[in-house]
This record gives sequence, structure tokens and C-alpha cells, in this order.
Amino acid sequence: MKKLIAFVSIAILISSCHVGRYVVYNFANIDDYKKFKSRELTASHTPFSFSEPNDSTLFKHVLTQTNYDSYNAFEAILEKNKTVAFLVIQNDSIKYEWYSKKNSVETIFTSFSMSKSYISALIGIAIEEGYIKSVHEPITNYIKTFKHDGFDSISIEHLLNMRTGIDYVENYFNPFGNIPVAYYGRHLDKHMRNIKIKEAPGQKFEYISIATQILGFILEEATGRTVTNYLQEKLWGPIGAEYNASWSLDKKGGREKSFCCINARARDFAKFGKLYLQMGAWEGHQVIPKEWISHSVEIHADTKDRFYQYQWWLEPEEGVLNARTNYMAQGILGQYIYVNPEKNTIIVRLGKNWGKINWRMVFSNISNTI
Repeated sequence: MKKLIAFVSIAILISSCHVGRYVVYNFANIDDYKKFKSRELTASHTPFSFSEPNDSTLFKHVLTQTNYDSYNAFEAILEKNKTVAFLVIQNDSIKYEWYSKKNSVETIFTSFSMSKSYISALIGIAIEEGYIKSVHEPITNYIKTFKHDGFDSISIEHLLNMRTGIDYVENYFNPFGNIPVAYYGRHLDKHMRNIKIKEAPGQKFEYISIATQILGFILEEATGRTVTNYLQEKLWGPIGAEYNASWSLDKKGGREKSFCCINARARDFAKFGKLYLQMGAWEGHQVIPKEWISHSVEIHADTKDRFYQYQWWLEPEEGVLNARTNYMAQGILGQYIYVNPEKNTIIVRLGKNWGKINWRMVFSNISNTI
């Protein structure tokens, strides 16, 4: 009887509200895609495969040069720091690929905020196709419920650069906070309608996931398509995804959690890095406008924040104004798609959490040495 009561109590908690789901699930983890409804992505009809590693000598040399000594030592570091997948790809060849116990090439992992970079790409495509006029349009051109309290002063570019002026706290540990409501709640539209403005947009950078959620809403309003369907047609199919995937929703038939939650395999995440490495081109076809890639991941004189731009994290050389820089899509538990253009290298790291290591330094050391 006690077990039955406990089971019923848990079921009520999970179904009743986001707080109950937060208490039961405790905190985001890489298996969360199993907990949410989702919209499916299907593998490409013309899948692309990276070349399989056939000689480990080069990467052994890389590890020696970066003070990791050996495969065993490096893999111990990966394991200790809660990594579940680690790929190093250069010139379309897999130089190194590792998965933790019970995981493999076939394992599905949640992207978390790496999805923000995908949303950015889709916005760029939607502008190219004429669904959206420009990044300088006010968001109220697409979201009529925001035509109040100064929302018409926020542009699409403000959202892309996280300079919105919206009053939103990116707190993951308070069950009553904004993020648990968005992540565990089942009413993203209602959550979005409740936000307010605290200051004029454009003044300062403030990372808030609601900015990307609004971008997803704009995509749907502009294109008349779900975010997943648009991703399928414009990116997932064209870049040769090898596996089916999905995008988590707030509820059955609901809205994509645009700020997080593409659920896919590590190698298919790497293909998105390859697309940006190639300035948006894929096998002779310009999938994303080249100018959009430049605005996203290159440093220019008018760049607002040298560390973040158009939903990508940047890693410019200190004190140098250079056109190209290393950059990455990044998620809350240490999910990364890291791109080093100079070395033509992509690194994908997925984890249960960050661990106690500076991953950016690891990526920089490996990609600069390879």
C-alpha cells in the first residue's frame, strides 16, 4: 500500500505542474528527451559520413604534445570529468572518437543550449528566403501579443545578441524560477506572455534563454512551419544527417523548446559544425547564407560583444581584432560543438555535467596542436 501511495503521489507531482516535475526529476540530465513529448526529425536521404580513423599515431602525438601523455590518461580525464562522448574531426576525418560505458555512436544525447545556434541558423535562412525582412525588424511584427510596454523597441538582432533588456533570471536551481517554468512547464506561450522589460534593449549583454524561445516563435509565425519541420527541410536533410532525431516540446503537439533540446547523435551534431566551418556551404549548395555565418562567428569592428554573437560563443585571440576566430555552440552540462577554422577542426564534447576542467582550454590545445 505504501508503495502504491508513493507511486500515485509521484504521478500527481509529475502531471500537475512544473514544480512537481522539477522535484521528481531534480535537475536537467542528458536523458531528459525521454521525459518530454517531441517532434521527429528523420535521417537524410543522402547521408554524409566522416572518414573513419585508420591511424591513431597522429592523435597520440597530439596528446603527448598537450601533456595528456597517452590514450589511457586522456580517457581517464574524460571519464573523471563526466564526459559521455568526445569527437575530434579534422578535414572530414575522425581523428579521435570516445564514448563512456553504455554509450556509443548510436546513443542519443540532448543538446541543451547548443540548439540556440541552430535557431540562429534558421533565422538566417528565413531572412534569405524572405519570410523575415531583416534582423532590424521589431519582434512585434511577428508577435502581436507583445505590442505593449516597449516590446516594439526590441529587434530580432537584440534577441540574437542577448541584448534584449527583458527582465528574466537565468536561474536553474530555483523551482519557481524562470528556467524551470520554461523547461518543465507545459505552457511556453503563457510563460512568454508573462515576461516584462526592465530596461531599454541594446545596452548590455545578458544571457537569457527566453530570447531564443522568442526567436523560435518568430520562426513559426514567419514561415508557417514548426521549428522542427523547418530544421528538417533546411538543415537536417541537406547536411546529410545519418540518424533520426527529435526536438522536445512543451506538450503533445505543442511548441518546441527552442532554447534547448535537440536530441541527436554526436556525429550528427558535428555536421552542424562542419557546415559553419564551410561558411554555410554543403556540397556546392549554400545552405546558410555566407554573410550570415560571417555575422555570427567572425569578429568585426562593430561587434557588440567579442565573446558572443548571434547565439554563438566566440573565442577571439586576446587583444587582436581579427576576422576569424574559434567559436562554439554550448549547452548547460558542458555540451559543445567547437570549431577551429584555421585548423579545419571540429570537436564535439557531450557530458553529464561540466566536470572540473576548462574544456575550452582542452579544445584549444588539441585543435591548435593537431
